[in-house]
Amino acid sequence: MALQDIAQQTVTGLGYELVEIERSAGGLLRVTIDLPWSPGAEEAFVNVEDCEKVTRQLQYALEVEGIDYKRLEVSSPGLDRPLRDERDFERFAGEVVDITLKAPVGAAAAGQVAANRKKFRGRLGRVDGGWQLVWSDEPERKPGQRVSRRKEPAPLQAIGFTLDELKEARLAPVVDFKGRRPSKKGSGELG
Repeated sequence: MALQDIAQQTVTGLGYELVEIERSAGGLLRVTIDLPWSPGAEEAFVNVEDCEKVTRQLQYALEVEGIDYKRLEVSSPGLDRPLRDERDFERFAGEVVDITLKAPVGAAAAGQVAANRKKFRGRLGRVDGGWQLVWSDEPERKPGQRVSRRKEPAPLQAIGFTLDELKEARLAPVVDFKGRRPSKKGSGELG
């Protein structure tokens, strides 16, 4: 049985979702797990006990199947969780994400964005038949910085895309040490 199949079967059998599996130099086997998501359900997060449970079961399964590795590391997806499929995009609609396109936007940007640009950070949203990212190129304000009320805010920009056009997509690692999170959905402003 292949490593991917063993990990998938073990992780889902314990009630978790396999996000990613990676083999690194030196025999490191890194497995990333998450709790299953369903629309409307309260968001739950993987904790240390979950990782321990999966580690013990995976060690046993890998030994039985004769898979060679030196060290096993099981963890949660973290702040910059990869977005891989339609379900991930549905789950994190309204959040700030980083995307990298396979090809530059080119002439489709109509001069609004550099034609060779592939990387974008913005708020993820659903549009007819696909997805869009909305962002502002206004520089982020520094703490305590005064902003003139007369200054016009930079306009919001949007780019539409399908999952086939993406090279990579991840949640943007936005950290707020004051404990207040910006509203997910609402005025369209970026947090």
